Amino acid sequence: MKVIITENYEEMSKKAAELIIDVVKKNPKAVLGFATGSSPIGLYQNLIKDHKENGTSYQQVLTVNLDEYVGLNAEHDQSYAYFMRTNLFDYIDVDKKNTNLPNGVAPDAKAECDRYNALLAENQQDVQILGLGSNGHIGFNEPNTPFDSVTHLVELTENTIKDNSRLFKSIDEVPRTALSMGIKNIMQAKSIVMVVSGKNKAEAVKGMVKGEITPALPASVLQLHPCVTIVCDKDAASLL
Repeated sequence: MKVIITENYEEMSKKAAELIIDVVKKNPKAVLGFATGSSPIGLYQNLIKDHKENGTSYQQVLTVNLDEYVGLNAEHDQSYAYFMRTNLFDYIDVDKKNTNLPNGVAPDAKAECDRYNALLAENQQDVQILGLGSNGHIGFNEPNTPFDSVTHLVELTENTIKDNSRLFKSIDEVPRTALSMGIKNIMQAKSIVMVVSGKNKAEAVKGMVKGEITPALPASVLQLHPCVTIVCDKDAASLL
């Protein structure tokens, strides 16, 4: 596990973007695993900037996202499909047919999880981008999710619902369930790049890097992965 400590969110975002751009330049047909939330937005802005200024192409890449809320269709402004379009996909030359997320309005959640697991089995991520929840979750894999879990239906914790409520008009609008890649799916990526910022994540970062490997802190499993880079600002790294 490599830890890169940056001065601030802007530097963190730039450094993480350089790692992703390097993957794409080395393999124009790379499978890129994307994440949502506030943490990777700056990273995506840097990918867009590089694409426009340097011409890095995403025409041949295939993308897979970590998760999606249940009950929100792709046009809902809080769906992760909408997030990816408006924060990245609309501004680079990715083929939208090659972008993949779990379907939050699939009529059969189990069948949708099976479909997504099959997709991931056929398309191993060359790099998976992660954020980190304040309770140590990765994707929507909440504390005590088994390490051998694959894409599944998740009951979100009150902690996560509260964290995400800032993006909705009220906490009552936040979905209570989601479809998420499992920890096993994440760990099967060839490499992982995590972006973390803010003092509110410092305890989780400390546990992830230096603590016991335990399902109580899902991100601690990353200690077992052979190629993980944590890019965090000094606030998030303040307890290391």
